[in-house]
Amino acid sequence: MLEELDIRNLGPIREAAIAPAAGMTAITGETGAGKSMLLSAIRLVSGGAAESSRVSAGADEAWAQAIFALADDAVTSEHSGDTDDTGDADDSDSGLTGAAAAVAKAHDAGVDPEDGELFLSRTVRASGRSRAVLGGKSVPRSVLGAIAGELVTIHGQTDQLKIAVSARQREFLDRVAGDEAELAAYRKAWDALTAMDERLERLRSQESSARQQADYLRESIDHINRTDPQPGEDEELKARRERIENAADIAQGVGSALGALDASQVDVDATDGASAVELINHAVTSLRAIRVGGTFAEQADRLESINADLGDVVFALSQELGDEGSVEDLDQINGRIHELGDLTRRWGPTLADVLAWRDKAAFDLEDLDASPEKVAELESERQTLYDAALAAADVLSAARVAAAADLGARVTEELGSLAMLGASLEVRVTPRDKADDPLGPYGRDDIAFLFTPFEGSPQLPMGKSASGGELSRLMLALELVAADKRGGADQTFIFDEVDAGVGGKAAVELGKRLARLARSAQVIVVTHLAQVASWADAQFVVTKEPPDADDDDLGVVTTIAEVNGEARVHEIARMLSGSESEASLDHARELLKESAL
Repeated sequence: MLEELDIRNLGPIREAAIAPAAGMTAITGETGAGKSMLLSAIRLVSGGAAESSRVSAGADEAWAQAIFALADDAVTSEHSGDTDDTGDADDSDSGLTGAAAAVAKAHDAGVDPEDGELFLSRTVRASGRSRAVLGGKSVPRSVLGAIAGELVTIHGQTDQLKIAVSARQREFLDRVAGDEAELAAYRKAWDALTAMDERLERLRSQESSARQQADYLRESIDHINRTDPQPGEDEELKARRERIENAADIAQGVGSALGALDASQVDVDATDGASAVELINHAVTSLRAIRVGGTFAEQADRLESINADLGDVVFALSQELGDEGSVEDLDQINGRIHELGDLTRRWGPTLADVLAWRDKAAFDLEDLDASPEKVAELESERQTLYDAALAAADVLSAARVAAAADLGARVTEELGSLAMLGASLEVRVTPRDKADDPLGPYGRDDIAFLFTPFEGSPQLPMGKSASGGELSRLMLALELVAADKRGGADQTFIFDEVDAGVGGKAAVELGKRLARLARSAQVIVVTHLAQVASWADAQFVVTKEPPDADDDDLGVVTTIAEVNGEARVHEIARMLSGSESEASLDHARELLKESAL
């Protein structure tokens, strides 16, 4: 939920901080006081367009920051959302929605929640440049938009036009239908079908260049197979060549070492004096001849241990004598190294790379060899995949059709209680009109929300058949039904103009339904109706104040303050009658008391 909204130098608001309630929050104030600036701040941190004209007069920049508190399960599931963000209208590909999807997208941007909170901020300079910041890290404003889109839904006159897009309507219907399993099964089948279509397309579009590539791959694979390289073979051969090339030095060095260690291993004439083994043996014999025990026996034992190690060294060196190879061996080794070097120069840099390239080339060659038999085989596989995708699409369609009928009936019922008698909504699910291939990434259905604003009016697509106030109430009805069907939501809903053209008993019903939605989600409503504001858990008043005498050049200043107790009673009274007479104050107290029941 939105835990705090901070604003500096945005329009007439010099500085403000709002901490909305977890349930319902009402934003009230006289017309023209600057309530719209709060929505402007939300849109800014949601990646909206930055307008330098919104910077307060005399200020260098405007700044807004939203702090969102996240549920524990959303924070702990952050890594399960690692995925490539395609920017589609929904997040069905990752299986995450709401706060969990927001955390996953923030993680992809290199930012994780801090103490269960996400910080989204935006700075707009008077020069027109802006800066988007997520958790203290600069990011593209599209990142803020993607994250805020999972946390905040604004139902204002301009924002609600998004629901006119078919993809958004499909997304909303799927959310209400709870068809995640059916949609996931279809997407898996669709992805397999798409991959096969791409493979077939590559096969069918081969031209001379593709055939030349096939010839090249075939000849290269044959060349590698004839050479038959083994992993690490070139390094072993180079080491062996180095031994042969240094055979004389090796023989001389090993012979001298053996002569010094153990003269019995080499020609006696090649050594001068006693060897190390003989000398140590002599020392051991001398120490053993001492009849006094203790340190002499211990030192003799140590010398015998040293002599045993020397014996191992002598044996290892003796195995190296006469193993350097001949000139003929060197010629063969150089020839083989040259063959392997030719392979690594072409397909290396290592023999392992050469072998990996050959294996991949063999797979690619299968597709490049577009024989009629191969194409026919893949076409048969494609038909099997298509039938599976079509069956999955039918299951998904059935879930959508059932949910659409229920959604339309429930929304129509809600509209009657929102001063829209005779209004109705039909959610129409129709098979895509494409006989040759009706399937798409999200099934085979076209989704249309058709709204009738009053009895006798023709059905028209949403967004083209309602005023701003009517559309806000329609969206409230949709969100209420969605909350009833799907349980609690982890989003913040902001309603603007939802009370346009409403009064009397309908206003009370409107407030009651906003409060009902606030039981499962955070609701912020900008309203001028006391009957709506009285239902709120918290109320903030936006007030215009004249500038100080010293700051006359700054113009009118807007302040925002929470009202409680008698201060709230006075604000409700002002909203009821425009005055704060005893009668209006009594009426305000009664209204607040009734709304609290």
